[in-house]
Amino acid sequence: MSAIRTASAALLATGAVGAALAFGAPSTAAAPAAGPQQPVTSFGFAITPATVAPGGQVTLSVSGCDASFATASSGVFDTVSIPRGQSVRVTVDRDARRGAVYSVTFTCNNENGSADLTIAGGSTSRPTTSSTTVSRGVRGGLGGSVAGWDAGEIAAGAGLFLAAGIGTAYVVRRRAAARRH
Repeated sequence: MSAIRTASAALLATGAVGAALAFGAPSTAAAPAAGPQQPVTSFGFAITPATVAPGGQVTLSVSGCDASFATASSGVFDTVSIPRGQSVRVTVDRDARRGAVYSVTFTCNNENGSADLTIAGGSTSRPTTSSTTVSRGVRGGLGGSVAGWDAGEIAAGAGLFLAAGIGTAYVVRRRAAARRH
């Protein structure tokens, strides 16, 4: 009987790990040792500095874009055009949440790439001098398995996990009741 309980616990644990991965919980096995992953594009882009205080300024640049201009947009500044070979300076909204991370989307020839912009926390109003640079590279790694949230797949995975849990509980209770008789 202990083998059945052990197997049930193992199946539930496996289901919990699968559900955690389906719902976006961080996985230490899949995360690379070096900084955050950025989507690979046919063009490069940068945000300097990558951390700024609310109301501070950042410089946005794009390299390798064949179009006459690229665009950059985020929830903390208006969409801006970046002429080929140049960079633009934008002011972050003063009401940006301290400590929050906002995504900045760069678009060139209908291709999108994004980088994170961190809003400095605490009472400091001086931006740091770090930068985020994304350069062109080989498309490798996850192989497109992380393409975005699909509500149908998430619901199906949650339903399967729930059904497995209910089924396991039913079988365990039924066998326990049979042993009592």
